[in-house]
Amino acid sequence: MISLSARSRGQGWEKPPPELAKFRSRWRANVRFVLQRVIFRAVVNSAVTPSATVPRRVRSVRGPFVLVANHTSHVDGPLLAMSMPWTQARYLSTGVAADYWFDHWPRRVFVRWMMNAFPIDRGGSRKHSGTSRRLLRSGVPILVFPEGGRQKTGVMAEFKPGAAALAIGVGVPVVPAAIIGGHEAMPKGRSWPKPGRPPVGVVFGEPMISYEGESAVDYSARIQQRVKELYDEYHDEILGPGGSGEKESA
Repeated sequence: MISLSARSRGQGWEKPPPELAKFRSRWRANVRFVLQRVIFRAVVNSAVTPSATVPRRVRSVRGPFVLVANHTSHVDGPLLAMSMPWTQARYLSTGVAADYWFDHWPRRVFVRWMMNAFPIDRGGSRKHSGTSRRLLRSGVPILVFPEGGRQKTGVMAEFKPGAAALAIGVGVPVVPAAIIGGHEAMPKGRSWPKPGRPPVGVVFGEPMISYEGESAVDYSARIQQRVKELYDEYHDEILGPGGSGEKESA
């Protein structure tokens, strides 16, 4: 069987240009390991009860990929990064709104060092257009939230096809992930999780690749369906049969 990383190895990845070299910096990754896996983990464990489910094939992925997940709260990015095996998460980069995270220096410093973040334009600007594709071509995996924003009601919104189009265009796998309990623990409008260390789980799915000739819209719908299946499958295990959320709302 051809491994999921065979397509990318066959293409060969470009050496990052100077402005992107920091995203593959080993010493920055070492700092990020301490921030994510020591400091942030301690903070998370004090506020919520986290869990992670990682299939064996996710651990075997080498090279860049697109991590796709539902978006429930501001802690989703760091939670996903610290839940993924370090071999795959070492250089994981997250696209964040430039007008919110990069226009205010404390937030900019936080996401750059915690999330290896790059800015994404909103409101029609194209200043940072193409960064995600260049990162993937430089061997940097990226995290994308295709809903386009945090959930307001706990119900998953339709995925925009950009992440699927990116994965098809560069020829990399997609790793789907479902965050369960994030909205219940820290709904939009809260700056800290609810008291009582509520459960929050991250469930990664088997890596996916696009079918020959599959459109970005169809691929995106298939990815969203897989994320929804993961959510439904593990919902009761993480939140309990009486837990609220998408499973009961859908």
